[in-house]
Amino acid sequence: MINKKWDILLKDEIKKDYFKNLGIFIKNEYNKKIIYPEYKDIFKALRLTDYDEVKVVILGQDPYHGEKEAHGLSFSVPEGVKMPPSLLNIFKELNNDLNIKRNNTDLTDWAKEGVLLLNSIMTVVKDTPLSHKNKGWEIFTDKLIELLGERKEPIVFILWGNYARSKKELIKNKNHLILESVHPSPLSANRGFFGSKPFSKTNDFLIKNNIKPIKWNWFNI
Repeated sequence: MINKKWDILLKDEIKKDYFKNLGIFIKNEYNKKIIYPEYKDIFKALRLTDYDEVKVVILGQDPYHGEKEAHGLSFSVPEGVKMPPSLLNIFKELNNDLNIKRNNTDLTDWAKEGVLLLNSIMTVVKDTPLSHKNKGWEIFTDKLIELLGERKEPIVFILWGNYARSKKELIKNKNHLILESVHPSPLSANRGFFGSKPFSKTNDFLIKNNIKPIKWNWFNI
């Protein structure tokens, strides 16, 4: 599936009936409908950020459902696609927090830095948010969070919004840092997302634990 440490850790999980049924359902959906992200990109987050490489987890709920937006990384869209409002607010907070002005909407560089950009639900029907809710994805991604939560090496879990925050009970190891706030959506960003300083808090924690901090802007030297 991914050909990395994730494969070893998930070898039993992907043999379970729920995951086999999920696989059948997803293949049928891709054959009949327009589904995002592209089939080849469903597990892109896990391919780009292996288990031992994870320094930070940024958890989304399900992929963007607009045309050409989702490409397998939570909150990220390919270059040239209009910036979604939540990502715009994330970049505003990044600028306020670390004085980094980022315009590149493709967060692949974050993934390569060790930021697991994980959606709890990994696929969606075009223009139909939460269309693949309760099909099995949540069981699978909860397992991913549990595995990371058990890891000895410290991780920062960034949980934006009530849905993401509901997953903190899966994170057992007290060595980890959990950063919570409201969602960066325009509906809630002014109620505690702006000013929460997740980027500097993340890097401060990583440095304190002798872990190389995240370069939040690939072009910012």
